Amino acid sequence: MLGSTHGTLTTDSRRARVIACGEQPGPAVHGRPAEVDDLDVGGRPLYADVPDLDRFFRPESVAVIGASDAEGRPNTGVTRQLIDWADRVGARLHPVHPSRPAVFGIPCVASVAELPEQVDLAVLLVADPLPLIEQLAEAKVKFAVVFASGFAETGEEGAAAQQRLAAAVAESGMRLLGPNTNLNAFSSFREDLDGPGIALITQSGHQGRPVYALQELGVRLTHWAPTGNEADLESADFLSWFAERPEVGAIACYLEGLKDGRSFLLAVDRAARRKVPVVAVKVGRTETGARTAASHTGKLTGADTVVDAAMRQYGVIRVDGLDELQDTATLLARARPPRAEGVVVYSISGGTGAHFADLATEAGLSLPALSEAKQAELHQWIPEFLSVANPVDNGGHPVGDWRGRKIIDAILADPSVGVLICPVTGPFPPLSDRLVRDLVDAAERTDKLVCVVWGSPVGTEPAYREVLLGSSRVATFRTVGNCITAVRAYLDHHRFVTGYRSPFDEAPRTPSPSFRKAQALMRPGQQLSEHAAKQLLRAYGIRVPREQLVTSAAAAVRAAGLVGYPVVMKASGARIAHKTELGLVKIGLTSASQVRDAYRELTDIARCEDVSLDGVLVCQMVERGVEMVVGTAHDELFGPTVTVGLGGVLVEVLRDTAVRVPPFGEEQARDMLGDLRGRALLDGVRGRPPADLDALVEVVLRVQRMAMELGDDLAELDINPLMVLPRGQGAVALDALVVCR
Repeated sequence: MLGSTHGTLTTDSRRARVIACGEQPGPAVHGRPAEVDDLDVGGRPLYADVPDLDRFFRPESVAVIGASDAEGRPNTGVTRQLIDWADRVGARLHPVHPSRPAVFGIPCVASVAELPEQVDLAVLLVADPLPLIEQLAEAKVKFAVVFASGFAETGEEGAAAQQRLAAAVAESGMRLLGPNTNLNAFSSFREDLDGPGIALITQSGHQGRPVYALQELGVRLTHWAPTGNEADLESADFLSWFAERPEVGAIACYLEGLKDGRSFLLAVDRAARRKVPVVAVKVGRTETGARTAASHTGKLTGADTVVDAAMRQYGVIRVDGLDELQDTATLLARARPPRAEGVVVYSISGGTGAHFADLATEAGLSLPALSEAKQAELHQWIPEFLSVANPVDNGGHPVGDWRGRKIIDAILADPSVGVLICPVTGPFPPLSDRLVRDLVDAAERTDKLVCVVWGSPVGTEPAYREVLLGSSRVATFRTVGNCITAVRAYLDHHRFVTGYRSPFDEAPRTPSPSFRKAQALMRPGQQLSEHAAKQLLRAYGIRVPREQLVTSAAAAVRAAGLVGYPVVMKASGARIAHKTELGLVKIGLTSASQVRDAYRELTDIARCEDVSLDGVLVCQMVERGVEMVVGTAHDELFGPTVTVGLGGVLVEVLRDTAVRVPPFGEEQARDMLGDLRGRALLDGVRGRPPADLDALVEVVLRVQRMAMELGDDLAELDINPLMVLPRGQGAVALDALVVCR
């Protein structure tokens, strides 16, 4: 849409702009310096830098600096675990200690300089790692791990120490995990489990233990990255690398904060391109949670509405609890893509089926009624008085004999069915034993998803421990809520990645002709007057009312005649934010005398309120339409963001808005409208005509272009109200607030 209006500049022009603005070419991309084509129109990277972490997780040689075998010392237990881990991965381990000839019988060297070979990984068991960074760089160590705490999580002084550490690491060329991390990366992983597994990223090691414990239930865990304070390596680095690993079926994350919003989006974009699901718990939904997370990891938590929107924009599945993280990641790692989106609930109790169906439907799952032919087929084995439309109630007895498997196979054979869910509220041997065995056998012979909710609070029954957990094809849950959450995430994920087109691939690389016009209108550090703000909108092709800026009553009368009655008159000045509250707006003026009086009244009020004016605007009056707000603001994590919502006074009363992080295309812009609770107003209510959605979407995309091109120069843009006229008539920006940085 925008390309046809604004056009593009050449790559040389973009390069010239980068040089003229004093911008650097950007960070390394795929291990090479970023070129101009790797950057968007605002100079931000378009592709993820994927570090080669093979030698971190599977090193050939490891140095443990500060190694110990003295009883009662904290370093002793850590050293012992690292020795065991090195043995499992086949790495040569070299203890480093200035006063010990050997540690646990392994010859020890006194310093990094005395290491017998170049090592892949150095583990630092010291309180102050900074003095060692230069030594490790000289020894050409590839990776280092710092366990020490007392950095950014402790406040300003610790943050300064972490900055010094990060700067030294950046200069060294080495990559570092930590500080304030732990031994989770060197945990023991079961090697007898096969199939796609879960890769785990945590910013608090303890919060990853429930996912790690899934191995006891037969779920494969491939890696664990405890990122700590992320002075160098961050969650995004591990996300990008895990997305490339063939053994990774899903990535599970516990995130307290994001080091860099752009890096995170590039990483989850890489995962979406490769159809690898990312499931995340992200704390900080509340003010208390955000404050606690900051004290723990020392990172920005980000405005949660923006974080949440950015995650949904790139298909990240956000869950609330660690139990949901376990179950959802397990299902997504193991299940094959759905053949259909229909969900059938199958139970031995009408009450169980009805209850589950209510909850599933409310959560957005589709429970289609089975065809009359399919219902007739099921009634061969199920009594006629029981409902088999969906949910399917078998009454209990058929599961105890040959009929049970026939029923399951018949349901799975229906082409409209993609998921079969069987809630078992409690064990009732021998029927429940036969039921789960039939479900497991059927799951092994179908490419459709079979789920069982084992509702027993005990969990020691053989039907659960041996039969259900012994199957990698049946998705087993302990709660109805977790089952519904996981199945919805499974269907949403595959719908999202089918035909996924990365917005980064289509992001503009060169500024539009509007950019030069807009630059001339910007006033660094100032708020623009409404008249100047509307000139900025005009530069980007956003329609504004007919209007003239005047400085006398006579000029106001002449302007009203040119604009056409009725008119609106508004005071215009660089520091006026709330004109209506000050009485600086007059609407519905229909005569020259009213215009003269209005001009005098506006200027009198401005003098009394000590408001500086650049004039009075005489504007076309636009009445018929839906008032919306469209704007952009600068988020400290993600940079420019774009917001759309119900406008006028409703934006403050209802706060019904949707937000996205650029870049995004027309489809995402339309999805924003779908997020609004008041979306029906745009479709026309109480006899009002439908609004011009195409025009509204066009304004959203043009505002996005402004946000990307003007970048840090634009602190805030607020078009309120944007009057969206009836279909085919466009949209008009009636007022605008622009704050320059």
